[in-house]
Amino acid sequence: MRILVADPLAEAGVAALAEQHDVDVKTGLSKDELLEIVGAYDAVVVRSQTTIDADVFAAATNLKVVARAGVGLDNVDVEAATRHGVIVCNAPQSNIVSAAEHTVALLLSLARNIPQAHAALVEGKWERSKWSGTELHDKTLGVLGLGRIGTLVAQRCHAFGMRLVAYDPFVAPERAARLGVELVETVDEVLRRADFITVHLPKTPETVGLLDAERLKLMKPTARLLNVARGGIVDEQALADALRDGVIAGAAIDVFASEPTTASPLFGLANAVVTPHLGASTEEAQDKAGTQVADYVNLALAGEFVPSAVNVQGGPVDEDVKPFLPLGEKLGRLLTALTDNGLAGDVTVEYCGQLADHDARVVGLSVLKGMLSAVASEPVTYVNAPLLADERGLRVREISDPHSEDYVSLLRVSGATRDGSAIRVAGTLLHPGARERLVEVWNTPVDVEPAAHMAFFRYEDRPGVVGTVGTGFGEAGVNIAAAQVGRAEAGGEAIMALSLDDAVPRDVLEHITTQIGASEGRGISL
Repeated sequence: MRILVADPLAEAGVAALAEQHDVDVKTGLSKDELLEIVGAYDAVVVRSQTTIDADVFAAATNLKVVARAGVGLDNVDVEAATRHGVIVCNAPQSNIVSAAEHTVALLLSLARNIPQAHAALVEGKWERSKWSGTELHDKTLGVLGLGRIGTLVAQRCHAFGMRLVAYDPFVAPERAARLGVELVETVDEVLRRADFITVHLPKTPETVGLLDAERLKLMKPTARLLNVARGGIVDEQALADALRDGVIAGAAIDVFASEPTTASPLFGLANAVVTPHLGASTEEAQDKAGTQVADYVNLALAGEFVPSAVNVQGGPVDEDVKPFLPLGEKLGRLLTALTDNGLAGDVTVEYCGQLADHDARVVGLSVLKGMLSAVASEPVTYVNAPLLADERGLRVREISDPHSEDYVSLLRVSGATRDGSAIRVAGTLLHPGARERLVEVWNTPVDVEPAAHMAFFRYEDRPGVVGTVGTGFGEAGVNIAAAQVGRAEAGGEAIMALSLDDAVPRDVLEHITTQIGASEGRGISL
């Protein structure tokens, strides 16, 4: 078969592809040039330069697989690929060792002021006392996101004699304990306790701007922050201000909100170490990306299982089940967002009513995908979701029940939090049009259409709350598209669910939560 390598690929990867197939390396193609030739190929391999969009898939009449030699998939239209029956895969584990080692390199550079001392010395300045550093031994490392890279960093820092604390709501406490890591319930607790904080979270609507000016103020004035994950999770201007004003002692940043960049407020600060997204920039990582993706392309062209495929494979999904996939993913994300201190390790997915008459296991995968996408540092797919869950000690139990009292089909997701309380969310589809509805939130009946941006409040039922919430959002310039209140009984606990036109700022959410005396308030992007 014929394979087009459209972006630079390690020679080892090209050689592995050429062992079984005809390979053409044609880099730097314009879109028109790509459209003109892509119809002749069975597979296309890219990195980050070439975009494979719906137009390309329409023109690629023989295409069976698109492979990205790296972790991200921003330049591949996965939905269009799925419509055309094309497998999309990547090399998600190719750079994890390199990224972990770069984190440790920045950690040591930050602790001992190595870049600053080097720069001074080559300028003819012997500044031994000025660049005195701090030991890692007996200091506390806070890890935000205990996935594969976060775990590797924790293991390496354990060897330095560091104490380890971490936030990851979907890592089982017993697994963390085996790593010598103490799990804590919130990001804020990590920030308060740690001497060094390292970020290993995905970039999602919930994590963009996660470490803003208010959160940076929670850190010790002697603390130092590292980000080798994704740009935008740390507010660069807020971090620069915190470094300049002595709110924290230092930072090491490898990723930026806009890349490539030569103009960040962090540049030029004496207590900031910056690198140009070098986390995966090692010869070994590049070779691994090439050879891993070559293996997956060969498997796909042979019609075999592809471990890193990111779209559903292994046969068509039942047409009656397919509409529940996006609903399942939303319910998984909702369960994650509503769980403050993490799950205890077991999650139950129930298929009720007519849905139970079908093989709905792929819906369970969509739930898992939604749950983990907010906490995993790599793309979560239908294929790797079970493995990522298993690595975190998260177990999923599926139940099919042909009886559904109120709905033709019902999808319910439930679990137990680490403090022992139960949490449930549920949804259904209304016909015609398979319109999605959330029908249970925080164990309470509601009836609201899920939206890209939502807010939820849990409070004591009493007059005036709805008006206060509406006024609060109105004053903040956030339009409420729909709102619904659910309760089990008058005067008891009530749930308010709101669909919003825009994401709600955190300070607005906190202000409204305090105003109405709510026990909990959440802003969620689905």
